[in-house]
Amino acid sequence: MSLEPGMSSEYEFKVEGRLLTNVGGTLGASVLSTPAMIAVMERTASMLVYPELPDGKATVGFEVCVRHVAAAAAGATCTASAELTEIADGRKLRFDVEVKEGERTIGVGTHERRVVEVPTGKPG
Repeated sequence: MSLEPGMSSEYEFKVEGRLLTNVGGTLGASVLSTPAMIAVMERTASMLVYPELPDGKATVGFEVCVRHVAAAAAGATCTASAELTEIADGRKLRFDVEVKEGERTIGVGTHERRVVEVPTGKPG
């Protein structure tokens, strides 16, 4: 494995489709849901390290500690970022994660993933 703290990645996405919620109609508008924001953060962290893993290895998330601090409206373009900050026991990976719309922070926090064996190797 050639994982090193300091590695980082960004993923740009549009707030649409399954990423949206209107909280059961209570908001009057559709916005980026908290679960969707977390999923994008996890995806960004996972895709950052995946190319560096040996065949037969992948990562699974096991901890998320984030704050959803601002709304992103339907149609907004946001950027998720992940930076690998720590590797423990050769298999526990800690990331700083963030979602921004331009310069405005939408969500921020930390995420942890564990390197695991996968039975069929890397998917195609």
